[in-house]
Amino acid sequence: MVRSGLEVLLARPRGLRGARVGLIANPASVTRDLVHASHALHASKAIRLAALLGPEHGLWANAQDLVEVDDGRDPSTGLPIFSLYGDTRVPTARMLAGLDALLFDLQDVGSRYYTFIYTMLHAMQACADAGVRLVVLDRPNPLGGLALDGNVLDPGYRSFVGLHPLAVRHGMTTGELALLFRAELGLNVELSVVRMAGWKRSMAFEDTGLPWVPPSPNMPTVDTAFVYPGGCLVEGTNLSEGRGTTRPFETIGAPWLDPFRLAKDMTRERLPGVRFRPLYFTPTFQKHAGLVCGGVFLHVTDRGRFPAFLAYLLLIHHARAQDPRRFGWREPPYEYEHVKRPIDILCGSERERRAIDAGRSPRELLPAWRRELAAFRRRRARHLLY
Repeated sequence: MVRSGLEVLLARPRGLRGARVGLIANPASVTRDLVHASHALHASKAIRLAALLGPEHGLWANAQDLVEVDDGRDPSTGLPIFSLYGDTRVPTARMLAGLDALLFDLQDVGSRYYTFIYTMLHAMQACADAGVRLVVLDRPNPLGGLALDGNVLDPGYRSFVGLHPLAVRHGMTTGELALLFRAELGLNVELSVVRMAGWKRSMAFEDTGLPWVPPSPNMPTVDTAFVYPGGCLVEGTNLSEGRGTTRPFETIGAPWLDPFRLAKDMTRERLPGVRFRPLYFTPTFQKHAGLVCGGVFLHVTDRGRFPAFLAYLLLIHHARAQDPRRFGWREPPYEYEHVKRPIDILCGSERERRAIDAGRSPRELLPAWRRELAAFRRRRARHLLY
């Protein structure tokens, strides 16, 4: 049985007895009995919860992607809610005023693009400036802590979907990432990580016994998290990534695609751990809302062998080949970046886009990705806690 950092803290408040704290949280910030962190801490006699802060999608994840969230007040606890995805993404002096510590308790999904880890990084920077202690309540990486995938971000392509040179699938927990950020960026922040009890790097999320609560509106299942290291790249194109369907990121397509040809092309790639089913679907919102799209559904048959980053770049490659005139790369702005193309900041470089535009297979980039992953594996080793 795995106990999250939240549960470990509640059982033993350690150096936080009597402390006045703020909490960065969302709907997935729960105990195994589904008690939300805000309620558990508000009821605590050891810790004084004074403020709530919400990341992208908001404290209760009722906002879709790229939708800014306003400040507010929590009707349950009566506490102020400060938005970290609106006028600012960095905690301000007003948000931190009077706090002894800021607690971070967000469920990450193990991919470089997921913005919660950069909300944590911004919180570390703000706490360093304000002299406030940051406490990370660690949670499992739902993809496990062993496998790496993809490339490593070129620092010239930093953005809110990649603020630090990480692998796409980094295999680290939020607590481990906090230690890496502090060391590699030289942050003078008082940092504590409340470790999980019982977590092992070989565990997928289902192995932990903890409940899965969608940490964002389009991350409904653990299956979604396993395809997301590749599926998020589709956001950088005019293909639908399945938002507006019941299985986002597993459902990919566009109105002009032949689903049977796309499934056949992808099957010929002989990728391990996945099968491609042709389908038609009609998104209810976002890209191609109300239009019938042809595409594929990705059935992951072996999570341990499935190369998500390569698979989705190949899917984009074959979709573009069907009709290069109707295929398009999404234009900025995207996640507060107004110059660089979304696909480039997601990939952390422009070489992937350039290869596809030239009609070259993304497989040609595999040797470079492997070298980058090997170097990243060495960098992360000194910060692993489990």
